[in-house]
Amino acid sequence: MEPDKKSTTYYRKVGRRYEPVSEYDSELCDAFPKGTHLVQSYPGGTLRRFNIDPKYAPMIAAGRIAEEAISEKLRKASDLRMQRGSVPLTVAQKDAWENLVKEFGPDARQLEWASSREITEAGVNAMVKEAQELMNHPMVQQAYEEFEATCRLVHGDKKS
Repeated sequence: MEPDKKSTTYYRKVGRRYEPVSEYDSELCDAFPKGTHLVQSYPGGTLRRFNIDPKYAPMIAAGRIAEEAISEKLRKASDLRMQRGSVPLTVAQKDAWENLVKEFGPDARQLEWASSREITEAGVNAMVKEAQELMNHPMVQQAYEEFEATCRLVHGDKKS
């Protein structure tokens, strides 16, 4: 290893010898390219989004935080329902409908699922709601204002 190199090489024992299997460089792992980036740390991992538009930072952060709520909204939005209706069928209604279809044939089906567009809108609306709720918190507002100020400061540094 070079004397000024700050990486660590990991080895695996194969028989009586050790073979290099990977290398870790903390400086490389923590390096960021030029641009605006969002880093979130949460139990079990981190999320890094590179070269984002600063205006979308709250939406991206809220999306990560609201992942479970968004999934639930998307699941509910994609439930089976009667055509031109928005009330999902109960389990008993689904079972009765399947029995009717078995008796009458596939032409008896007049059920539909939500469109991809409807499902996406439900997810985006959940993200917007979560972002709005987060922005009501003074600490989130302050952090976002500091983020915007930093972006304005570095925005003029485009040529370096």
